[in-house]
Amino acid sequence: MEAALALVTLVAVLVVCLAALAAMAAQVRCVDAAREAARLAARGDERAAVAAAHRLAPAGAVVRLRREGRTVAATVTARADHLPGLAISATGIAVAEPGV
Repeated sequence: MEAALALVTLVAVLVVCLAALAAMAAQVRCVDAAREAARLAARGDERAAVAAAHRLAPAGAVVRLRREGRTVAATVTARADHLPGLAISATGIAVAEPGV
């Protein structure tokens, strides 16, 4: 009886750990996508920025670009597949190039 309970607990902990690892991988992808989108948008290529962010981000991610003075911010938001209700987000900021 105790062994069965210990095994169920061990499996539950393993599932939660794997879901957390998947969420961390999605966070890294969001950070990469936001950084690349901000860099491209700062060069004036907003269409390529959004396309690159969608290519790098987890599936179903939302990409938002905004200009604030001389800076460009790209925010990428995605849902964690294995942790319901958890939104993963990252923002990249870059200084716009002169003339852009």
